[in-house]
This record gives sequence, C-alpha cells and structure tokens, in this order.
Amino acid sequence: MYIPILLKLQDYLYHLNTYRSIDYFPRLAGTVLCLLMFDISLVTRSGLSVLMIFCGGLWFLWTLIIPTKLVSPINGWLIAILGLTVLATGFSPVPVAAAKGLIKLIGYLSVYALMQKLLDKLPCWWDGIAIAILSGELITTVIALRQVYAPLSELARWADPKSILSNTTRIYGTLGNPNLLAGYLIPILPLSLIGLLRWQGVIPRCFAFTAMVLGVFSVFLTYSRGGWLGLIASLSLFGLLFLLRQIYKWPLILRRLVPPLALLIGIMLLILVIIHVEPLRIRFASLFVGRGDSSNNFRINVWIASLRMIQDRPWFGIGPGNNSFNVIYPLYQQPKYNALSAYSVPLELLVECGIPMLLGNLGLLFESIRISLVRLEEQGPWILPSLAAISAITGILVQGLTDTIFFRPEVQICGCFWLATLSSTANFKINDSNKG
Repeated sequence: MYIPILLKLQDYLYHLNTYRSIDYFPRLAGTVLCLLMFDISLVTRSGLSVLMIFCGGLWFLWTLIIPTKLVSPINGWLIAILGLTVLATGFSPVPVAAAKGLIKLIGYLSVYALMQKLLDKLPCWWDGIAIAILSGELITTVIALRQVYAPLSELARWADPKSILSNTTRIYGTLGNPNLLAGYLIPILPLSLIGLLRWQGVIPRCFAFTAMVLGVFSVFLTYSRGGWLGLIASLSLFGLLFLLRQIYKWPLILRRLVPPLALLIGIMLLILVIIHVEPLRIRFASLFVGRGDSSNNFRINVWIASLRMIQDRPWFGIGPGNNSFNVIYPLYQQPKYNALSAYSVPLELLVECGIPMLLGNLGLLFESIRISLVRLEEQGPWILPSLAAISAITGILVQGLTDTIFFRPEVQICGCFWLATLSSTANFKINDSNKG
C-alpha cells in the first residue's frame, strides 16, 4: 500500500526539482544544520528533538529526489550498529524502554545522514556549520565563565564533600553538569584550531582564537578529570598529526626523531604545569588513590554492578538507552549507589547491546582512524578537518572511559559532525577544492 505512494511522491519531487532552476534542498539543509549546531547547548532537549526530527524528514525527502549512490565504509558501520541496536531492542527484557533508546539513535543518525549528504554535495557548507558551532560555543563559555562569580550555593552540589577542593566552584554553563560541559567542549576545540590555521583574515582568526581560549579555560574550570584528560588527548593528538603532516617530506632521520622529541617536551611541560598548579595537582592525584576518592569509589561500585549485568546478558544486553538501564540496574546495584549509566562508554555499550555492539563501534573507530591517517601525506583543503576529526573523536573517547556523557545529545551531535566530515571527504579526490 505504502510503496506505490512513496514511488509517486518520489516521481513528483523529482520532476519538481528538475523543472526548478534552484535546488532548495541544500540551502534548507545547510540552514537547518547550522541552526541545530548553534543551538546544541542553548535550547531544551525538546527543542533539539524538534530540530532532529526536521533533519530526518528533510533527509528523507531529499533522498527521494536524489538517492544516495555510494555507501561509504563509515556509513556501512553505522548501518551495522543500527541493525545491532534493533536486535538488542527485540531481545530486551524491557522492549518498551529499549524502543525509546532506539528512537534516539535513529534521531542522531538522521542528523548524520543529512550532514553527510550536504557535505557530499556542497562541501563549502562545512565552514558555515563550523562557524555556527563555534558561535554557540562562545555564548556557552561566556555564560559558564560568569558562573565563577555566582554564589557558591548554586554550585555546591557539584563539589566532592570529601575532597580538599570541596569548596571549589565548578562551572557548568547552560548544561547543568560540569562533566557534560567539558564533554561538549572537547570535540569543538580542535575546530577552533582549524579556524586559526585554515581561515583567512584577521576577524575570522580572532573569532577562532577567542573560541579556543575561552573553551580551554572553561574545560579547566569544570574540574572534570575526564574532561582534562580528553582535552589533553585531543589537542596533543592534533598537534602530533599536524607535525607529522608538516615534516613528511623531511629526511627520514628527522622524521623519526622530531615527533618523539616533541612528545617528550609536551609531557615535560604538562608535568611542570601539574606540579605548580595546585588544583590540577590535587585532582590528578585523586586518579591514583582508588577508593580513597569518593568519586572513584562510586564509579568502581557501578562498574562492578555493570559487569554483573554484562555477565548475565553478554550478547544482546538489556536494550539501548538510559531508560532500559534505569529499569534493570536497580536489580544489580549495591545499596546507596544509584546510577543513571555505567559511567564508562565500553561498559555501557556492552550493558545495552552486548559484545557485537562493542565490536561494531571498534570497527567504526578503526575506519575513522584509517581515513584520517590516509590524509597525512595528501594535498587539499580537507586534510586539516580530517585530522581534527580523529583528534576530537579521541578526546571524546578518552573522557568516555570513565563517564558516559558521550551518549548525551550535545556530544552525540558533535560526534555526528566529525563522522560526517570523515565520511563525506573520504571520497574526494586529493586535489579537489571546495565546490558550490
């Protein structure tokens, strides 16, 4: 019944697009995506949901007119992940709760699909989307930094009462959680570096520089240990890849000596900063005290309960989404250790959808790394975005080892942007310039 209707709709839209001299879909898609990326941290979850639904509908109509001809390797892994999520939902002991998680994943994939299709057709929209992301980040960081001077009572709930830093102000911006603010900023900061290196003119570079400085200060003032590690991993990897890109024509002996030397200098500088900045020293030291830190102790107890959940359902998990976790976790939790997630991305993937889902995400990660590394010795406008993409993804994953803000829409949508960047540019010719 529905197939003939869809075929007629496709035929009507195709002829409508053929006889009009202007293709409105790229302009509309670019505008909607810019609005979404600008508003990630500034609107409510309901507002984000509306924009994501609009993205999905727009991609569907656009695909009816111009079908996707090529499935990139990244697209293939994402389709596999979607299929595994559907299976996990079907085998879930709480299918209704799991269905909500499946719907969320479809929403994120619709944003990715529209972004990838737009960048495939008109790569020049990449800079527009980047500007929208950095503009939203600037507003968010200004709001966050103002909270340094807010009454402490508004922020006390984020302090660890057993820590020496128990009275330290931890900023959270518009996101309500300092760890989430750090997770939102980590994938954006490599974008500001791209602006400094790629954009022409004083004003664009000042814009990118301001976004970078405010973002780094904001991550620091979240006092999120995972956020700090993610930031260090992201910016360090970008710096190392950029260095390798710059010296790939140098003599072999220099190519082998310079990167380790640069890495050693960076580690020494980081150690000096940690030693001389007391808050950094205290927070980093707390990583190595095990259960002596209340935050560590809480996570360890949640991880133990999560491992028991994985042991009981290793292949298809309990079903995707936090709703499934909230229903099943109380059956395994230790007293007084309520949790909304597994506080570790690998554990969360195993808990929700089992071993195949973890393997699928590892395949997606390896493919992303492969695409980025292929770009190291190429020429063209997409080298820096490709290197920044894998740096941003690495920062997200490093923080995700001990937290699950990775699954929040603010982080997921930023991740969709970087995956779309890698997927759409993987098929460009080496010396292609911006089209459109």
